[in-house]
Amino acid sequence: MNTNEALTIKQKFYPKMTLAQAQKKVDAWIQSVGIRYFNELTNMAILTEEVGEVARIMARQYGEQSFKESDRDKELADELADVLFVLICIANQTGIDLTEAFEKNLGKKSDRDKIRHKNNEKLK
Repeated sequence: MNTNEALTIKQKFYPKMTLAQAQKKVDAWIQSVGIRYFNELTNMAILTEEVGEVARIMARQYGEQSFKESDRDKELADELADVLFVLICIANQTGIDLTEAFEKNLGKKSDRDKIRHKNNEKLK
């Protein structure tokens, strides 16, 4: 089986998750494995920790810092997934529908920035 066939099979049997599905999946995981959600302030602290881990990788992989031996096996994708997981936890426990919030936010950005970025000389 070549790579393209494997990707087709994966897409057929494991389609991409929507934000709503991710919120339900995280909630199911919390209820079964995690027992309960940490409180909101604890999750905010955890989110800050996870964003710091993303920053550490970015500074080393794309910035000027060198990798420490303990950082060599860290993967950006995994750390971003950790950020997303905690973000979803916070949304779930505060009753936020991320699909609705993201669509509303993208609309706000589109209205606000539709001309601004086109006129920004730094982006040309």
